[in-house]
Amino acid sequence: MIEPLVVAAGATLGGPARFLLDRWIQENVVRNHPRRIPWGILTVNVLGSLLMGVVIAALSGPWALFAGTGFCGSFTTFSTFAALTEESWREGWRTSALVNVTASVGMCLAAFWGSHTVTGTLVG
Repeated sequence: MIEPLVVAAGATLGGPARFLLDRWIQENVVRNHPRRIPWGILTVNVLGSLLMGVVIAALSGPWALFAGTGFCGSFTTFSTFAALTEESWREGWRTSALVNVTASVGMCLAAFWGSHTVTGTLVG
């Protein structure tokens, strides 16, 4: 039963990668902008969705578990998206919360579908 170890190995890379990318975006890209739209988490989730489309179209077996369930599963974060959106709503930034929901769902689906379609075409 090696599958859980393969998933865990991918997750040990995905979680820290999410933390570092989110932190870098917050400190270097949007430090002078209101943080009511969590740009770091939005970026992480869109990038993770794009990568998941590639993984599903191109990989199978242990590599799919490592990259998809492990890395992408710990890299992306629906729970943080939900918590930050709720916080914006509760603090009165309702337009920002609605924009975040719309942008997150739309961009993540587009990133997944686009990368899955292109990768599926390339690897045939």
